[in-house]
Amino acid sequence: MQAAWLLGALVVPQLLGFGHGARGAQREWGGGWGGAQEEEREREALMLKHLQEALGLQNGRGNETSAATPEDEEAWKTEGYPEEEEELEREKEAPPTPSPSPSPSPTPEDTVTYILGRLAGLDAGLHQLHVRLHSLDTRVVELTRGLREAAGDTRDAVQALQEAQSRAEREHGRLEGCLKGLRLGHKCFLLSRDFEAQAAAQARCVARGGSLAQPADRQQMEALTRYLRATLAPYNWPVWLNGQRVSFFAWHRAPRPEPGTRPSPAPHPLSPDQPNGGALENCVAQASDDGSWWDHDCERRLYYVCEFPF
Repeated sequence: MQAAWLLGALVVPQLLGFGHGARGAQREWGGGWGGAQEEEREREALMLKHLQEALGLQNGRGNETSAATPEDEEAWKTEGYPEEEEELEREKEAPPTPSPSPSPSPTPEDTVTYILGRLAGLDAGLHQLHVRLHSLDTRVVELTRGLREAAGDTRDAVQALQEAQSRAEREHGRLEGCLKGLRLGHKCFLLSRDFEAQAAAQARCVARGGSLAQPADRQQMEALTRYLRATLAPYNWPVWLNGQRVSFFAWHRAPRPEPGTRPSPAPHPLSPDQPNGGALENCVAQASDDGSWWDHDCERRLYYVCEFPF
């Protein structure tokens, strides 16, 4: 009898610890594992059977006790596991854990509502874009107007500057002509040693505030001849004049034969009477040695004389 109780004292605590561990595992993984509870009950019954056999073996050897009856087994289970039984009852009464249900499929009405919402968002975005484009157009118009006004102001300023520069050049040319050239009455003559055609020479004289020289009478012609002879001597250079609207002419004439000699029927080869160019020579140049006039091709490049008012 003492040996049986000693064996029970050694085996029962181990079985109780194993049972509590199994119960803890069952509580931890409970919820969808109903089959694990059934296996646990079978395992408990098997351990009780082994315990009874062990106790019966000890009783047989010592002849100190009889085999356990079914009533004893029921009393043993009732007295040995009161906490486990209460936990089993609570687990049976607890409602099963609901499994997560899948989300319902969208209906056609939901799809239409989603599309309409997206379209409304797009329409709002387009409206904002149109508002911004209108603001940009207004800004571009304002900038264009401002640029045109600024360009007009700049053009006016450049034109005014050019006019001022032209006036300064004309004033400078006029002063230079009277200081460096020949002053005669209310005009001044100035020789330019630049080779130009007749029209280009006229334009350059105008840009400097004058015009091509145009002697008004023979007195001015003789004074201009002396000025050119002194400036270009010992060479004879023709210079452009403006031969229009004059009250006299000073065309070159070929040398006349001495008195008492017979005149030559052929013209002088080097100094024929002028003008002799016909339609090919329509511009007037003055010789610097004797002041006579010669007609020349207007595109020929010669020196020129400008006159300036004083």
